[in-house]
Amino acid sequence: MTFRRTEKASITTGVSTRGGFLLRALAVTGSICACLMSADAALAEKRMAVIPTQTIYPGELITASQLEAVEVTNPALTGDYATSVDQVTGKVTSRTLLAGRVILVSGLRDPYAVERGKAVRIVFTNGPLTITAGGAPLENAAVGDLIRVRNTDSGVIVSGTVMEDGTIHVVAK
Repeated sequence: MTFRRTEKASITTGVSTRGGFLLRALAVTGSICACLMSADAALAEKRMAVIPTQTIYPGELITASQLEAVEVTNPALTGDYATSVDQVTGKVTSRTLLAGRVILVSGLRDPYAVERGKAVRIVFTNGPLTITAGGAPLENAAVGDLIRVRNTDSGVIVSGTVMEDGTIHVVAK
């Protein structure tokens, strides 16, 4: 059995070669456009990170004078690091923050409004009735936290929400 090349076969080969050239040209053009668009996107999107200018120890309240916003130059840097000074200012750190290192948001918390063992005012409100008493929190808590507090007069332990003024509003059972 023998095969012979015909005119038709050479025409299709020529078309496929030209089509292959067109496909390669389109692929190159598309990759150039993609590179240009990603370069523009990279220039438009500067990633920023907040770093301390000095060592900050656990339990310290962070102030804006201790911070600096810098551009991220390491493309491999990922995680939940702080990107603006406002995100960190007024928070308390739970771990040591070293100067020049990024600050992880997971290592920050709001300052405590009430501290364990320190005297607070317990408030119970039901319609027009308001009852207040002295209390001692059994744990540290920030504003909005639900905590347990001991009534210093009766010794009864109740639960309540910490308010902005430092009082604890008791939840009715």
